[in-house]
Amino acid sequence: MGYLKYTQYVYIAFAVFFIYDGVTKLNENNEGYPLSFVIAGMAVFMFFFRRRFVKKFDDRNKKQ
Repeated sequence: MGYLKYTQYVYIAFAVFFIYDGVTKLNENNEGYPLSFVIAGMAVFMFFFRRRFVKKFDDRNKKQ
């Protein structure tokens, strides 16, 4: 389960990519920019959710 500690950072990479995508679409006056920002927000949420989940999982394993 050691890989779970590192997969949470993939969500941050997705967030950075979609923020960049949203800003470039916003500057080009494309209509699809809100979706990029929504996906980036979801990726940031998933990062913190997974981080909390991994911490809870580690705490549970330490008790046993």
